[in-house]
Amino acid sequence: MDVHSLPGLNAILNLCAAILLVFGYILIRRGKREEHRKVMLAAFGTSVLFLASYLIYHAQVGSVRFQKQGAIRTVYFAILITHTVLAAAVPVLAFLTLSRGLKGRFAQHRAIARWTLPIWLYVSVTGVIVYLMLYRL
Repeated sequence: MDVHSLPGLNAILNLCAAILLVFGYILIRRGKREEHRKVMLAAFGTSVLFLASYLIYHAQVGSVRFQKQGAIRTVYFAILITHTVLAAAVPVLAFLTLSRGLKGRFAQHRAIARWTLPIWLYVSVTGVIVYLMLYRL
């Protein structure tokens, strides 16, 4: 596999993670705890695969500069900065949330999940947007 195909794979993994997160949220709101657990484990696994692929790509290629100018550049960097800052928190938040849920510590799980879900979902969706802006615009 050519390392230059990894950004597209990363976008697909981010999109899959976002879909799984929304689906997992719907499942728990419907009281389907076991299905929620399975879907959230899949979301976590998908994000782990994304992170591995992302690190492999950037270890080989380095950073990729955004070439466009004008207002779109400002929009891109506003999205990128918020994405990057929040992305640094996702592994820790996701691990803590998952750990608490798997240990049956549901009150603590819910308390942190209220923060983890929107941050993780934002990072997944903006990851796709960053890819589109950087490689397809």
